[in-house]
Amino acid sequence: MFRSVFLAAADSSRLGRLVSAASISKNVARRFVAGDDIEAVLSTARELADDGLAITVDHLAAETANAEDAQATREEYVALLGRLRSAGLTPAAEVSVKLSALGQRLDEKTALEHAQAVCAAAAEAGTSVTLDAEDHTTTDSTLEILAELRKEYPSTGAVLQAHLRRTEGDCRELATAGSRVRLCKGAYAEPESVAFTDPLDVDKSFVRCLNILMSGEGYPMVATHDPRLIAIAEDRARWFDRSADEFEFQMLYGMRTAEQARLAAGGDVVRVYLPYGTHWYGYLLRRLAERPSLGVRFARGVPKKG
Repeated sequence: MFRSVFLAAADSSRLGRLVSAASISKNVARRFVAGDDIEAVLSTARELADDGLAITVDHLAAETANAEDAQATREEYVALLGRLRSAGLTPAAEVSVKLSALGQRLDEKTALEHAQAVCAAAAEAGTSVTLDAEDHTTTDSTLEILAELRKEYPSTGAVLQAHLRRTEGDCRELATAGSRVRLCKGAYAEPESVAFTDPLDVDKSFVRCLNILMSGEGYPMVATHDPRLIAIAEDRARWFDRSADEFEFQMLYGMRTAEQARLAAGGDVVRVYLPYGTHWYGYLLRRLAERPSLGVRFARGVPKKG
């Protein structure tokens, strides 16, 4: 129940204004978000790199309402990549970007051009870009833009969500040589017509998709905090004779840090998804949906309107 409530709340701009002003929400956000600006995320990224972890940095921007917003996001990522390079954090650090933040819902051609500029900056910095997944209405557009980007920037990563019914087919299409694919469960509220809604069905889909990616020629990026799925991924890697540098685990900043350290100490590549920015509301609510006990404590602390 709490998962569905928090996922629905993540899309409420009115509730977002209320929650963002609450001191408890700011305190909780610090657990999952590096800070407000590039300086803050560079400091946290350095700490993670020193601990032997890889990083993917995501800028949490306001909803893109016009061309100026999309341009600003492009410029932020280009500046970020330059700073990551000058700080000596690449190639351990890459970036993740939502195409909607680059104007995908306004004009797909412009979003592609902005994404190309971000990929060019990443290439110059000696690192890569991964295109974040969003709700199912954007999947076709995102995969089409991915295909265009990979013509010039083949290391551009994809993200597939196991809760979508279509994802097994997408995994088969993308499990090709050199293809970087992040597999996650999915963090958006979706209708049953396009997504599995029972948690067990989502887990089963995740394993089926994992089998496709591990047996393929690409580079699987296993994004989960679920101990059972981590164990299954380790087993599948052995089964398909994948060495530690032929796949990676990905986890969110602030979640299961001991497990991140354990896996890294064992020789696995572990990449931490590290967000920063002032517009953290939607991201935070989706993280709370994954941690019901924390979400309940958070909800009790948010002041009631009026």
